[in-house]
Amino acid sequence: MIKLVRVARLQFLIVSLAIFVFGDLWAVLLGAKFSAIRLFFGYLVILPAQLSVHFSNDYFDVTSDKPDGGTLISGGGGVLIEHPELRKPALWIAITLTLVSIGVGIAFMWTYSYPFWMIGFVLLGNLAGWSYSAPPISLSQRGWGELCYTFISGLLIPGMGYLVTRGALDLNGVFFAIPLTLYGLVSILSVEIPDMEDDRVSSKKTWVAQKGRKFGFTLIGWLLLAATTYFFIFPIFNKHHIPLDLRVLGFLSFLPLGAGIFGMVKRTNTREPATRIATWIVILLAVFSILVDSYLLWMAGH
Repeated sequence: MIKLVRVARLQFLIVSLAIFVFGDLWAVLLGAKFSAIRLFFGYLVILPAQLSVHFSNDYFDVTSDKPDGGTLISGGGGVLIEHPELRKPALWIAITLTLVSIGVGIAFMWTYSYPFWMIGFVLLGNLAGWSYSAPPISLSQRGWGELCYTFISGLLIPGMGYLVTRGALDLNGVFFAIPLTLYGLVSILSVEIPDMEDDRVSSKKTWVAQKGRKFGFTLIGWLLLAATTYFFIFPIFNKHHIPLDLRVLGFLSFLPLGAGIFGMVKRTNTREPATRIATWIVILLAVFSILVDSYLLWMAGH
């Protein structure tokens, strides 16, 4: 059980929870009524879906893992290589968690009388998660894994947080899609940096495996700079009222931006120092997400 917990990679739940809550708080700022029970119920749709991805990803990527090759932000640490007897249990756990996510989604829809298309939204999220590494699609093997991950973390998860609280999906928060997708792409590129050599050996066509760590750090730096710039520039051209000060988000974004600029300047290709920089980028992204939620919570209370 302890080994399977390592496969679950519980530390990655922090950011997904933060962006889910972000969608919820944004809906509250737009006038939706906050409900802790509904929020928790809605997150129980997302939680098993994400855990399912962690288990299925390690199961289908077992050939590219190495014993003790995992880091804080990447890889399963070779658990399924060291313990091949856990491979089938890991697969069945992934399948079960997917079914739990769908089942909770149906229960949520029934309880709160949501439109039937909500199940399609839940199915889309689970399908996207499986498609990342599971055959026959295996997007991460074809150079499309980054876009899949960005779609899930930048749109589906915050969209679900917004949906469970507001009761509908509309265009009121669409302008947040730009920075959210930028940060989602930064996150997946950072996770790929430590695994570059292993991904190349297994012919996994991630962007970092194809173009190298220097490319990864350069792109991460520009993406973070674009997100920070967006927070300061968007209010200038937007004529509609926004119930929060985007400049606050801009100043908070200096945290991951600083790590990203450092990585872009260093552009190291050596695994250990590159892993340290990538880890700090992911950690500061998580801190940034929590601080943004704290600001939105403070605004909702006023």
